[in-house]
Amino acid sequence: MSGRVLVEISVESLERAVAAERGGASRIELCGSLDIGGVTPDVQLMRAVHGRVAVPIFAMVRPRGGDFVYSAAEFEEMKRSIEVARASGMDGVVLGLLHGDRSVDVERTSELVRAAGNLPVTFHRAIDESAGLFEALEDAIATGAARVLTSGAASKAPEVVGRIAEMVRRAGPRVIVMPGSGITPENVEEMAVATGVREIHAGLSSVVAGDAGAEVFEREVKRLVGALG
Repeated sequence: MSGRVLVEISVESLERAVAAERGGASRIELCGSLDIGGVTPDVQLMRAVHGRVAVPIFAMVRPRGGDFVYSAAEFEEMKRSIEVARASGMDGVVLGLLHGDRSVDVERTSELVRAAGNLPVTFHRAIDESAGLFEALEDAIATGAARVLTSGAASKAPEVVGRIAEMVRRAGPRVIVMPGSGITPENVEEMAVATGVREIHAGLSSVVAGDAGAEVFEREVKRLVGALG
């Protein structure tokens, strides 16, 4: 493996954000309620993390758990959340919308990408709920998103290394494909080498208990980053 692989770590607290940076994370994905897949963090948390962490912070923009088919009111809430994220010093946002038939809602996602302006947008794992993964990848690219976070439509990304490698091949330079879910210090190097990805996402929930201290979390982040050389 040549070149540095960027490591994004998802967190839902100030303590873990600081621990992730100390462990060597290149970027933070900041969420609320990771137990339901992550929702928009509150403004106080965004400001607190911005005040303590130097690496880029991408905020989740998701009004609720559950599916990714949003009402008009929820869509307007997402627009407001992007502005709050910007005002709170966030460096990017993470979002995604689907239609009822599980195809990517290109029109409304594109509108949010435009609303984000100079904040890069990650199209999140809504893509893994889509009716057709490779078609959804093309649609996500069409929205103007800078990257796609995906488990390759499996419960854990390491189960479908070949599929993610194919996503990377199809995407080419048009969008960054970033695998996430089930990535640990034990499998991260194999994932990076086999797929050719330049960015990896991890929450480490499979190796660090939710109530574990920040020092434990920092240690596991450090192990993951170290495994990538």
